[in-house]
Amino acid sequence: MARLIAVPLFSTLIISAMLLILDRIRRLFDFVATEGGPVSVVWRMLANLLPEYLGLGIPIGLMLGVLLAFRRLAANSELDVLRGVGMSYNRLLRVPMMYAIVLAALNLAIVGYVQPIARYYYEGLRFELRTGALGASIKVGEFTHLGDKMTIRIEQSRDKGRDLSGIFVQAKTAKGDSIGVTAEHGEFLATDDPNTIIFRLTNGTLIHDRPEFKTPRVLTFSNHDLPIPLPKYENFRTRGGRNLEYTLPELAKTGQTGATEKERDSSRAEFHFRLAEVATMFLLPMLGLALGVPPKRSNSGFGVFFGIVMLVTYHKVNEYAAAIGELGRIDPLIALWVPFGVFAGLVLWMYYTIAYVPGGQPIGAIERAFSKAASAVTNRLPGRRRKRAAEQGA
Repeated sequence: MARLIAVPLFSTLIISAMLLILDRIRRLFDFVATEGGPVSVVWRMLANLLPEYLGLGIPIGLMLGVLLAFRRLAANSELDVLRGVGMSYNRLLRVPMMYAIVLAALNLAIVGYVQPIARYYYEGLRFELRTGALGASIKVGEFTHLGDKMTIRIEQSRDKGRDLSGIFVQAKTAKGDSIGVTAEHGEFLATDDPNTIIFRLTNGTLIHDRPEFKTPRVLTFSNHDLPIPLPKYENFRTRGGRNLEYTLPELAKTGQTGATEKERDSSRAEFHFRLAEVATMFLLPMLGLALGVPPKRSNSGFGVFFGIVMLVTYHKVNEYAAAIGELGRIDPLIALWVPFGVFAGLVLWMYYTIAYVPGGQPIGAIERAFSKAASAVTNRLPGRRRKRAAEQGA
């Protein structure tokens, strides 16, 4: 049983993580390229998003692992043998429940501690990209602003940026002087001061203007070193600017001692949202069993589809309930745990039906209900009615 659950469980985790990464990686590359940051920061941003993806993938992986394991046992008639020798569904759920306990503890650590810290680091990387603190590159053919007192434009770049040509620099000094420089070639050189670099220019013209000058001074040079002070950027905010960046103990504390009622409601909503998501994992083995055992003489995979729809719908309902609780319209305790109670009641009813009702088959009842609904819709179509009338006339 443990082996049957492990294969689809880890396969689902890997596939879901890859799909989410592929969906985000293109947008991250576009964002980093637009901001002019190094490509390596994309992988750091994806690493900080991985805990969030695991928090979403673990519940689905657990449910599919249990569902597909029992579906395989039922398809090979091994489940009938196990039931024939006296093993109850409660006994068969021991191993899935062990998986649920371990994965629930792992998910609690992820959503409670790891994901908030990773989210803060992700937002910090976005901030550094926007401000240029990660070393934004000077784009060829465009005006690049270094702070609010210097603008640089470069026509061509060769040898990985070591040989620059067609250079224009416009700068203002602290004394109010205006300096304009054009040069044929140039290169950036490091200095002992980490806040200053040297732009060594070759074969150019420098125009120096000051309010007390009657006419600007013009200087033609063969070599000129232009010091460029690197812009100073404000520090990124402290962690906790958003509820997503608070750990569970911090959310519990803020929910009791927050300065405003809105802050307390939003912290409590996020706190109960995370706990409800983790508590749901203890219901997933029963849900997977109830949906994984198909009706006799049926090979339909409807249970897999219905299980995913149930889990995703419940997750979206929880997100909406958390948003309502954050606004203070409904107490977060009621907004989050009432949907959990409804979901738990549905899962327990499905498990009770298959485990204790003779011949009980919840997935069969659901399939019949959907089949009747589909027949009612198709029978309303004009072409379908004409075809049925022709068949009856014949």
